[in-house]
Amino acid sequence: MNWMGNLQQLGRSLMLPTIALPIAAVLLCLGDLPWDVIHASSFGEMLSLAGNTIFDYIPIIFAVGVALGLTESAGIAGLSAMLGYFMFTRLIEHGLGTQFQLGVSGGILIGLLAAIIYHRCKEIKLPEYIQFFGGPRMVPLVMGLATLIVSYIMIGIGPFLETLMGKISSGLLGLGGFGAFIYGIAHRLLVPSGLHHILNNFFWFQVGAYETPSGQYAYGDLPRFFAGDPSAGMYMAGLYPIMMFALPAIAFAIIGEAREDLKPKIKATFLTAALASFLTGVTEPIEFAFLFVAPYLFVIHAILSGVAMWIAYELNIHHGFSYSAGAIDYIINLHLSHNGLLLIPIGLVYGLLYYFLFRWAIQKFRIPTPGREEGSSLEEWAGDIPYRSPLILQALGGKDNIKKIEACITRLRLTLVNDRLMDITALRHLGAAGVIRLGGGNVQVVFGTFSELIREEIMKVLRKDIHVVLFTSPMQGRMIPIEEVPDRIFASRLVGNGVAFIPEKGELVSPVAGTIMHIYPTMHALGILTDEGLEVLLHIGIDTSSLPGKCFNAVVKEGDRVEAGQLLVKFNYNKVKKFASSLATPMIITNPDIVKSWSFAPFKPVKKGQGSVMSVVLKPTKSEGGTNG
Repeated sequence: MNWMGNLQQLGRSLMLPTIALPIAAVLLCLGDLPWDVIHASSFGEMLSLAGNTIFDYIPIIFAVGVALGLTESAGIAGLSAMLGYFMFTRLIEHGLGTQFQLGVSGGILIGLLAAIIYHRCKEIKLPEYIQFFGGPRMVPLVMGLATLIVSYIMIGIGPFLETLMGKISSGLLGLGGFGAFIYGIAHRLLVPSGLHHILNNFFWFQVGAYETPSGQYAYGDLPRFFAGDPSAGMYMAGLYPIMMFALPAIAFAIIGEAREDLKPKIKATFLTAALASFLTGVTEPIEFAFLFVAPYLFVIHAILSGVAMWIAYELNIHHGFSYSAGAIDYIINLHLSHNGLLLIPIGLVYGLLYYFLFRWAIQKFRIPTPGREEGSSLEEWAGDIPYRSPLILQALGGKDNIKKIEACITRLRLTLVNDRLMDITALRHLGAAGVIRLGGGNVQVVFGTFSELIREEIMKVLRKDIHVVLFTSPMQGRMIPIEEVPDRIFASRLVGNGVAFIPEKGELVSPVAGTIMHIYPTMHALGILTDEGLEVLLHIGIDTSSLPGKCFNAVVKEGDRVEAGQLLVKFNYNKVKKFASSLATPMIITNPDIVKSWSFAPFKPVKKGQGSVMSVVLKPTKSEGGTNG
């Protein structure tokens, strides 16, 4: 069983219900304003009631949200979860009384049940005369029966479960500041895998219980905080100094250590990331900028995060949030906090500590953060996403290698047929900050906040019946636009369209599968005919047809079948560099009239045989004209 993949998907689905919480926080904040001054106290009471109502119905929100998140937003699954939850709670009340409540845990349980039933029943076919109840329409029926069984079991184990949950909750709360410290470390260490959502859900919605003056019960650190529990907020307050101050300080450190020629671009990118972390608590674009190049720094960062949680506990600071520990939540919920203002000086100290620590570490250990040599890239390239996404798809192993693709805030979450088919070098070349393998074909590729846009573009490619031909790099060196080739004929695309490379070594390999259709007598250039009918010209250097001595040695002959990455020509790199007018090596499609669209990877250093440097979509033939849309 693919446990890691299932946990990833569950973690992502748990994010969906939390979307409703910020509006509840805003309503409670507005309800706390002095409306009686303008004789509108009843309106303020309505605002507070509206906000509290959302928290009262959190279990139902989670039931529906989890069901939708695990079924690609299938409405029938969400409806079944809602019906199942109402049945479940009433049956539990009837069997055990109102004292036993599972809260959000019950909602998640029912959401999971609805999702499992949906996947098992959505394609069931019944005899034609009752097929109306087949397929997805069967889900609510089966859900009703399953809920009845689950409720009966829960009535039997309810008292034991209630005692167990109470002991676990009391035990964690009894750890005090040390418990907050451990949670802070675990929270950060789980961020790369995306499983921190599951951990957060447990602490924020399960640990601790509070009875409101109206007799309602609130479970978990987050609902208890908004319900007015003075002891709540111990698993949230310490996150504010990290997200509002520490991580923005890392962004400033990365900007400060960037090369001067790259600093304007890095500054624009990381000032945006710093502002996002400060305002909203979205930290991953900054964390992934150093996670893969300096994991030991990430461990230190996790420990310091735990220390911040412990400090907040020892100073009796209680603060919470509806979405994340950013400035927006800090201000909106300050009226409910206790000693919340102390988080500002703590945050300033943390900001200075992180800034000088990271600048020292980057210099001392020569960490290749963005803007320093081959550092991971988190650049602004939103406008290029439609053209780069086919290349990303190819680097992931191609259309047939994708079993499932989803997007979190900063990463693609994928289940691949074979994760060994991924070209990690190509993915980094295409803008990925890093790749996380979780086993069982489950992979996460970090693309920053553009991940959802990339997923949408990849889904368009997966849904379309288009003919894409992908090219790998024919040599090690630097990829450049064709118009930068110092030759008017190539640069003006008179021969054809494509890209060029500045080689670093004397080897030329095939960028695509096909047949050698022509080799020039001097062996400085050759042509490949692909299976799709593309005519590809590879021309080593400029003005190289009459170089002195034998500079080129082809290891293939006309008519040979070649595969991508296969060696074609060895050449004397030093002699070509000395006598040729330029090392620029064009890779040209000489019959571009059959090409519908072109995609190029970023013009950066590449390795020999590196995948996904260029792709083209072919025009449909007359017989295929109706399939491409």
